[in-house]
Amino acid sequence: MRILTVLFGVVAMPAFASSFDRPIPQPQSATAEFWFALSSLALIAALVLVQRLVSRK
Repeated sequence: MRILTVLFGVVAMPAFASSFDRPIPQPQSATAEFWFALSSLALIAALVLVQRLVSRK
């Protein structure tokens, strides 16, 4: 069991780890921006509708 622990300790040494490469964000397409704008407007409309329904007491 101790040999296994030592083996895992050697394998997991930071010297063997590769450096972290930050992901580069890709630009949005025009279609994705259109659907995001449409869904944002739908969310705002739903929030206005809920506010009107709640305030009708």
